[in-house]
Amino acid sequence: MNDLTFLGLGYIGAGLGAGLTLIGAGLGIGKLAAGALDGTARQPEAGPALRTTMIIAAALIEGLAFFALVICLLAVMNFAMPKGEAAPAAAQTTSAQH
Repeated sequence: MNDLTFLGLGYIGAGLGAGLTLIGAGLGIGKLAAGALDGTARQPEAGPALRTTMIIAAALIEGLAFFALVICLLAVMNFAMPKGEAAPAAAQTTSAQH
């Protein structure tokens, strides 16, 4: 395997990691909102308390998803980029393809 193969696999891994994290966060926030709306429908007087709790929990979930996205981007920038003697060859190969 050459360095470009590792570069491509690094990009695929980071994309899968970020995608799965964001899908999980979206599903979690959707389930959270469904539960809060169900609770508000059952007890309308508890709506403001449920809404506040839901917003705080959704912010925590989104924060976790954002951190995972940043980690995936940092992994690509630090580990998937070719280093040393392979860097100029990889840069020439990718610039020639464009």
